[in-house]
Parts: sequence; structure tokens; C-alpha cells
Amino acid sequence: MLEAIREPWTRLPDGRQVDQWTFSGGGVSAQMLTLGATLSALQVPDRRGRPANVVLSAADPAQLLAQARYFGATVGRYANRIAGGRLPVGGTEHRLSRNENGRHTLHGGAEGFDTRLWESRAVREAHRTGVEFRLHSAHDDQGFPGELDVTVTYALDPGGALAIIYQAVATAPTVINLTNHAYFNLAGEGSGDVLDHLLRIEADHYSPVDQDLIPLPGPPARVAGTPFDFTAPRPLGRSIGSDDPQLQLTAGSYDHNWLLREGTTRIPRPAATLWHPASGRRLKCLTTEPGLQVYTGTHFDGSVRGPSGRPYLPFAGVALETQHFPDSPNRPDFPSTVLQPGRTYRSTTVYRFSAD
Repeated sequence: MLEAIREPWTRLPDGRQVDQWTFSGGGVSAQMLTLGATLSALQVPDRRGRPANVVLSAADPAQLLAQARYFGATVGRYANRIAGGRLPVGGTEHRLSRNENGRHTLHGGAEGFDTRLWESRAVREAHRTGVEFRLHSAHDDQGFPGELDVTVTYALDPGGALAIIYQAVATAPTVINLTNHAYFNLAGEGSGDVLDHLLRIEADHYSPVDQDLIPLPGPPARVAGTPFDFTAPRPLGRSIGSDDPQLQLTAGSYDHNWLLREGTTRIPRPAATLWHPASGRRLKCLTTEPGLQVYTGTHFDGSVRGPSGRPYLPFAGVALETQHFPDSPNRPDFPSTVLQPGRTYRSTTVYRFSAD
């Protein structure tokens, strides 16, 4: 296994220099950017050994801060939504940056972790090779209390599995919920939509949402007998555009949280499996997190072109975001996302690839 290689990549319109890292393992090759600790390419072989890039990115670097924001990025300080930008923690209600419809906080606020340049260094051990990213978030960053120091390691093992290992410490009570926001297309980015992909989710319940995609009060809903039942492999496109009230809220698509059966765990447990029958590529997602947000990219409108040069149209990729539940800080019935001083936040997600 070779050491990760760093090289200059581009300058953003604001003048900041962005570097690119390349590393490989087990026949899989990854590229990452120091902007947002972003997974920008992932070359994975099909059943005949032919590689293809299976994550969406933007050919125009400036779009990573605009139309292609969040593509493959490390998202924080709090992934997903916090209703009304209200954060009750440490006996105080903090007001956060409200960057979704002027009402809610999405993915950490207007200047979330995806917009930052992360410090980075190569990681090479006997069983893995990759890159360690570090970021310091100041007190009151986007309204969040306490200083936060984050370390995220992306590494490939000899079997071609990509592990994402998150750690963080804080100087005051705060909340944290980190994820990677890659959009996957196992046929290869720019090859069309993912509606023919089969998905299985290790969950019997999901979180119904309101018109702003905030979880509704009350208990989660059972998936049985609904378009949200992925307990057995199901084509992503089977229920797209159906008259299910929850899908109608999201333009006939999926943008919901599933409650994983195992809940929060110490070691990664199976969360979901994504399979593309035509190429044979299979992605198994394992995580220590209690939830999985599945988003099928209905908002893609062709304004972003990938490295292939082809425009991304609706359903060009699917995001499998391992995380805590949306709006947990305002929901005492959800698993807590509070990080206390003197404690260490730890989370691990693994994307394991194979080809049938």
C-alpha cells in the first residue's frame, strides 16, 4: 500500500489554495480535497475489473461552494437540520445561523465545515493508508457554543474498504453530529440516474417529517407496508413519484431518516447495502451511528457537470448519510448529541465495496 500523495489542485475565487490527496488500497483509489475534507473521487472496479468513479463531484471547483455544495464533504458542526436555529444546551438557548429558507439550520449553518480549509497529513499504517484532517472551530462559530477540535481520518484497507473515523473534543457543552455527504452512483458518475439501484436498510422505522423536513412530534413510523420499507432489497425508483404523503413533501423522492435497529454502537454494524446489478458493484455501509439519512438527489437540475463532463440531472446520485437524528437537540426523546468538556466524541463509518 502506497502512501497518500498531496498536490496543489486549484484556487478558489476568494484566493484560497485547495490541495488534493490521492491514496489507494485493495483495488480502490480515492481522491480528497482539503476544502471541506471532501471525498471528490472514488474509483471502484466492476465485476470485470473495470474501474469507475462512483461519487459525484463538480468539474468547476467554484461550484463546490455553490450549486455543488456538500458534494462529498465532511459536514458539521451539526449535520442535517436544527429547527428554527434554536439550540438549547448548557442551560442556555443559543441562536444558530439559519441557512435553510431563513428558518432552520442545515449542515452546520451558512459557513459550515464543508466551506473550511482543513489541515491534513498522510496516514500510513500496516492495515490502512489515507489522510487525517484537522479543524478548529471557535466558540460561537455559526452560533454553536464552545471551542471544538475535530479530527477526521479517511483510510482504505487492503480489502478496498473506506473507513471514516471521526473524533472531537470541546471546551464547553455543545452538540456535534458529523457525516460525509457523498452522493453515490455505482454505475459511475455522470452515467445517468440511480433509480435502478437496489437498496436495503437495516431499519424497521423511519422519521416522518413536516413540510420543512423537520421530524414530526411523536414516535417514529413503521416502514412495513410503505414505500419506506427497504428491509429487503428494493429498487430506489419503485416508489419515486408515488402519492405517498411523505414522498410528496420531498418532490416524490426520499430525504428521510431511518432508525437503525442496532442504535448507537461501539463498533460499526451493518446499516445499508446499495447494489447496481448491471455492473455488479455493491456498497455495504457500516456505522456506529443510530440513523441513516437517505437522499435521492431530486434537486439536481443539470447546472452541475461532473468530471465526466455530463450534467447531473434528478436522481444522479444517492446520499447515505450516517448520523444522529435530525433536530435531536430539540427532541429529548432522540439519542443525545451533546458533547461535554472532558469527553471525546467518536464515530466510525465504513463503506465496503465488492463486485458480484
